[in-house]
Amino acid sequence: MSGSSPAARLQQLFEGRRLTPTQRRIAHSMVRRAGDVPFLSSVELAELAGVSQPSVTRFAVALGFDGYPALRKHLREVAPAGSEPAGGDDAYNEYQQAVLGEIENLRHLAELLADPGPVERAGRLLAASRPLPVLGLRAASSQARGFGYFAAKVHPDVRVLDEGGSMLRDRIDAARRSGASALICFALPRHPKEVVDALAYAQEQGLAVVSVADSAFAPVAKYSDLLIPAAVGTGLAFDTACAPMLLGRVLLEAMCDGLPDAQARLEEFDARAAARGLFVE
Repeated sequence: MSGSSPAARLQQLFEGRRLTPTQRRIAHSMVRRAGDVPFLSSVELAELAGVSQPSVTRFAVALGFDGYPALRKHLREVAPAGSEPAGGDDAYNEYQQAVLGEIENLRHLAELLADPGPVERAGRLLAASRPLPVLGLRAASSQARGFGYFAAKVHPDVRVLDEGGSMLRDRIDAARRSGASALICFALPRHPKEVVDALAYAQEQGLAVVSVADSAFAPVAKYSDLLIPAAVGTGLAFDTACAPMLLGRVLLEAMCDGLPDAQARLEEFDARAAARGLFVE
């Protein structure tokens, strides 16, 4: 993430802090609206995060400020020159605002990827794991299945874990016994406790955990060796996950870079698909 971006400055402000779930929610909302936050009142920020105004005040104090006005003053002082409220939201209907919100999430993801190091490290971990477990439950199950579908075209052994229950640990055990060294997890709100427990167990068994989560402050952070955040959209009745999906494809690309035979596997699949008439041209 670019060190001069509003989102990067906020991220640095929160790093290393022990925040409550409510405070993590406020922090996440601030990062998502980094350009607007220095101009929001405590009431407006509370509405944005879906918390109470006193929670915003306590959050500012937890960050070491006398109160929210002091935090906002600090944010205005460090904001890049020319920053101003985005404004104009009233000109768009709720559907347009949801799309624009996702565009902003993708911009934040692009800033994050300015440093390719974490993604490249994740790609090496995933490429080296035989087999490769891919975990995602409930809202994140579609992300896990999508990643697993494409990963299986280049990786020799991909195991999608998209169902919870008593068998989940058994499947993690089976993967570990078969030689797995890493696990990738897609974690989206609302975060199932079962996912957090599964990651804690995976680490106990010696697996390196790579997580794609909606925030660096997500509950899975504690049990992730490498977490790469990609925000979800919250403008509609159900969250949208364009940024996490794109990040999953980026991680696939990085994993392919760590698999010398990835291109050959893709070409082999295309040849078999053509022979079977699998796709309509």
